[in-house]
Amino acid sequence: MGNNKIYIPLFLCLILCSCSIRPETINYGFDTCHFCTMTIVDQQHAAVIVNAKGNVFKFDAIECMINHMKEIDETSISLFLVNVYDQPGKLIDAKSGHYLISTGISSPMGANLTAFSTHEAITKALTEVDGEQYAWEALLTHFN
Repeated sequence: MGNNKIYIPLFLCLILCSCSIRPETINYGFDTCHFCTMTIVDQQHAAVIVNAKGNVFKFDAIECMINHMKEIDETSISLFLVNVYDQPGKLIDAKSGHYLISTGISSPMGANLTAFSTHEAITKALTEVDGEQYAWEALLTHFN
């Protein structure tokens, strides 16, 4: 009976950890976009949604994620995440991202939509390409 005391906290920890809401790593070159079914290869434009049940939906482009959002109840989503152009492969909270639509930076589905992690990063990009800046809510309005 003394040995069971060791397993009870471990068992409780496993249960609690399995219920957490967190993204899965995107397996670039193998995972497919939930919206358009293309293989996700671009580490600067991919996106992820995690719903309240912990289900993960991966997208090859931010515009695919936004288009998918038109088909679901947005309140059922726990996390909106996007890759950022200035740090390939890194996912950030989409609501805090800085967005640029520019023909100078192509995105996988042709909307030329790119996320940046900071205001400084998007400002630097705008010295190299022309485009329109958007905050998250303005971006959603633009695509609706």
